[in-house]
Amino acid sequence: MISGSALLSSTSWEVDSIILARDAQTVKRIGGLVMRRVCVPELDQRFSDMAETFNEQHERYEAMVRNIRNLRQSYSCNHNDTLALTECVGMIRDEHEAKYRVSLQIKGYEFSLNVVRVDESDEEPLPPHLQFAQNEVKGISTNAKATISKGTTLQELIGWLLRSKDQMAEQVKGAAATYQEHGRLSENLEENLKEVRRAKEFALGYRQRAGEVFTEAAQIAGAYL
Repeated sequence: MISGSALLSSTSWEVDSIILARDAQTVKRIGGLVMRRVCVPELDQRFSDMAETFNEQHERYEAMVRNIRNLRQSYSCNHNDTLALTECVGMIRDEHEAKYRVSLQIKGYEFSLNVVRVDESDEEPLPPHLQFAQNEVKGISTNAKATISKGTTLQELIGWLLRSKDQMAEQVKGAAATYQEHGRLSENLEENLKEVRRAKEFALGYRQRAGEVFTEAAQIAGAYL
């Protein structure tokens, strides 16, 4: 089995599980982020770009979570519904050790489940659930990497929007032809900024958890070096 030193703090993962449950309650509202128009083309484009990038990050994060859950369910591991990989990789290795040497390999910001036949002359195809595990690990890696990448872009977009609140308010005021329209557009701007702040909280959480997956993958890979 894998060394206990490769395991992340169980308390940390229990807290993460609670956060995931909370996220699930708001995922539909947050995931489908839509910005209101403020009738300043530059600002409408910035808000649109932010919403699109956040929605893409959200989709990638959810895909990563599904990959991890699929892997966990296929090998009946991690019953506490966390994002931890260590137990699963250990169980996969132990289940197939008679015919295959299974390890997690990491290269840069990508990791994969490497499978080497003990008997090099064995030409039988890999067991379907082992192939499935390889595909899910590849999906975890791809989606975690994308979650982090989108998070970096989001940090820049969100940062500019929150820093430019007063400037944007002046631009919206200048774009309004009437007092009533100014009121409507100002309200739209405030609602957009509320969504930006809410998206910031989730985006940071998604990026952090994807980073933790990579950290654990590196720990597991190190255990097999």
